[in-house]
Amino acid sequence: MRGDDFQQSGVFSYISAEERVPKDHPLRPVREMVDVALKEMSPLFESLYSRFGRPSIAPEKLLRALLVQVLYTVRSERMLMEQLDYNFLFRWFVGLSIDDPVWDATVFSKNRDRLLEGDVAQFFFAKILEQATGLGLLSDEHFTVDGTLIEAWAGQKSFKRKSAAKSVPPDDPGNPTVNFQGEKRTNQTHQSTTDPQARLYRKGRGHESKLVFMGHVLMENRNGLVVNTRVTQATGTAEREAALVMVGEIGRPVTLGGDKNFDTKDFVRHCRDQDVTPHVAQNSTNRSSAIDGRTTRHPGYSVSQKRRKRVEEVFGWMKTVGLMRKTRHRGTDLVGWMFEFGAAAYNLVRMRKLCVAAT
Repeated sequence: MRGDDFQQSGVFSYISAEERVPKDHPLRPVREMVDVALKEMSPLFESLYSRFGRPSIAPEKLLRALLVQVLYTVRSERMLMEQLDYNFLFRWFVGLSIDDPVWDATVFSKNRDRLLEGDVAQFFFAKILEQATGLGLLSDEHFTVDGTLIEAWAGQKSFKRKSAAKSVPPDDPGNPTVNFQGEKRTNQTHQSTTDPQARLYRKGRGHESKLVFMGHVLMENRNGLVVNTRVTQATGTAEREAALVMVGEIGRPVTLGGDKNFDTKDFVRHCRDQDVTPHVAQNSTNRSSAIDGRTTRHPGYSVSQKRRKRVEEVFGWMKTVGLMRKTRHRGTDLVGWMFEFGAAAYNLVRMRKLCVAAT
């Protein structure tokens, strides 16, 4: 017998979001780790908010919502609010009941800015690493460093001469016609009016120049977890400079893997001065390598060369899933905040897989 296409919705529901989410859903262990970190961050949240006035959005819910946005590649706050309105899974993860109203997108963005102005991402990243240490997932001896380009939230038309005189009004204020033909543009003479801290940079021959930042990660080699991050302006030496800063914060003898870009005499010398063994790939295409038999004769060198390639998995996830292919923020500080938060999200996903595999 054919059933009726009855579409009258029920007035009441007795099923909560907690019951809707399967017990074996991948977000459940992630939510547990996040809640542990947020509970330990409560004193930091207290210092960011006044004791008087109207209650704002709870910072714990803000961070969980931002984490959902990164994990599920939700491209804007407005779309995130739309998803929170009808997505039971998102409501459960953020901590909203079925009947709780969803915040206005503008209100959410303004409350989010309060977190962006503090060191919340740094503390959150550190608390996730503490849990990874407690689970025995981190190596304290072998690391890999690398960098990647992050496209800035600025167009080529905003890259103008610093001392340019006032020009005639554009034909289209929203998208003016600009002719760059015959004009030599460099970071010394030009600057983006949209994001002055972005730099025009070309990855190599055959690649176009873009306004970008450079993101750097320090990865431990045991399970491929990120242990440190940096965002800098894009220069030819930024990767090596950031690598020395990040590995210097470890403060003990370690090995450091890297690609051929790190095979320079100055970088290798600075590493050895810090009791760091440079396990970087040899670049002997046009010159002699700074890595000699003192390093390559050890079996650990070949192991580091295999392990270091996993750092590309970090960048791949952060760009395809974690919204870092093209940043939605301006300035190294805000881009660095989101980059570090994205690295924490990657660690959470990776830790969940490692814990599941161990059971």
